[in-house]
Amino acid sequence: MSTVVVVGTQWGDEGKGKITDFLAESAEVVARYQGGNNAGHTIMIDEKKYKLHMIPSGIFYDNKICVIGNGMVINPAALIEEINYIHDNGFKTDNLRISDRAHVIMPYHMVLDGLEEDRKGANKIGTTRKGIGPAYMDKAARNGIRIADLMDAAEFEMKLRRIMEEKNQLIESVYGTRGLEVDPILEEYLAFAEILRPYVTDTSVVLNDNIDAGKRVLFEGAQGVMLDIDQGTYPYVTSSNPTAGGVCIGAGVGPTKIRQVIGVAKAYTTRVGDGPFPTEQTNETGDWIREKGHEYGTTTGRPRRVGWFDSVVVRHARRVSGITGLSLNSIDVMTGLETVKICTGYKYKGEVIDYYPASLNMLAECEAVYEELPGWTEDVTGVRSLDELPANARHYLERVSQLSGIPIAIFSVGRNREQTNQVRPIYV
Repeated sequence: MSTVVVVGTQWGDEGKGKITDFLAESAEVVARYQGGNNAGHTIMIDEKKYKLHMIPSGIFYDNKICVIGNGMVINPAALIEEINYIHDNGFKTDNLRISDRAHVIMPYHMVLDGLEEDRKGANKIGTTRKGIGPAYMDKAARNGIRIADLMDAAEFEMKLRRIMEEKNQLIESVYGTRGLEVDPILEEYLAFAEILRPYVTDTSVVLNDNIDAGKRVLFEGAQGVMLDIDQGTYPYVTSSNPTAGGVCIGAGVGPTKIRQVIGVAKAYTTRVGDGPFPTEQTNETGDWIREKGHEYGTTTGRPRRVGWFDSVVVRHARRVSGITGLSLNSIDVMTGLETVKICTGYKYKGEVIDYYPASLNMLAECEAVYEELPGWTEDVTGVRSLDELPANARHYLERVSQLSGIPIAIFSVGRNREQTNQVRPIYV
């Protein structure tokens, strides 16, 4: 049994798509288990950049089964657009499987997402306004529409008319905005259903059958642990569970079937949207890293907030996700800095704490405690082993590993596949 989960250890945008693509080469099945088209991952193949939001990175291989699990929320229009994008670039989607238990993002979810974000004003969370949160809300309230419902025209119409009566009342009475028309949505979504129908199945069966057969299965998380609705910086979080435990619920795979968890981190830290960020650098250093690392959101295009590597955050991710190996990305971006810093703890009311507080008020009073290390100027983009790294760069990786409590499994020195280097076995 060779199962590997890839999770982000920070606030997303750590380079999980690239690492998943790298690990997918040896996998036979690749699965997403949470989130929706609010997630974005970029993959470089033969110097060409590809962007995906819902479909697993393994789709660029002809022989990989790619699964969209039941824990995801699916915008059919966006998914079909992504399928067409893959076809237009010369790749196939014959091996794509979509869970019949996944929930569907409807137009009213997107409308409500935007209206609520506008209503909050200065207290906004910073959502992508793609309807993710409202779709998960309906799922929890047992008022959602699943892919299985979409495949049954009569059932879908009945549910849609009932739900939209409620949603239009909400849109009109609470937000003072005109409601949506049912018939155009019904017609559009029934057309979507026919396009997606060939891909729809019980993906839990697909995954468990492959695991039981000894196949190498890779689970691809979206966002990051610090955006997890339970373990992240609540309420500045996503509406699902990017932690490794999310695989069990979002893919329909039991916890005894997970063997390895690879935590992905940048050599620094980034965040998109609002919320606490103890190591944020709103200065020339932050600007320098942002521009050199091209730190702008894949999905939103928003400039990412930038800060030093935070070992408190990554230790938290290790604890709540059971991380067994660390993949450290973007080491090349740090080249040229005279001094580099790693956050080792937080100073709170005169005392140093080594854990990530749940209280936002407490976090606001925390000051990052740093360990300073000498930087490096040597080009690392051609490095293919730890031994080839400049001494200062290697020492930096060693301290990141020591302070995080996670052994380095992979390190990356550039955007391309061949610049990703495996240090220890992954599929075991």
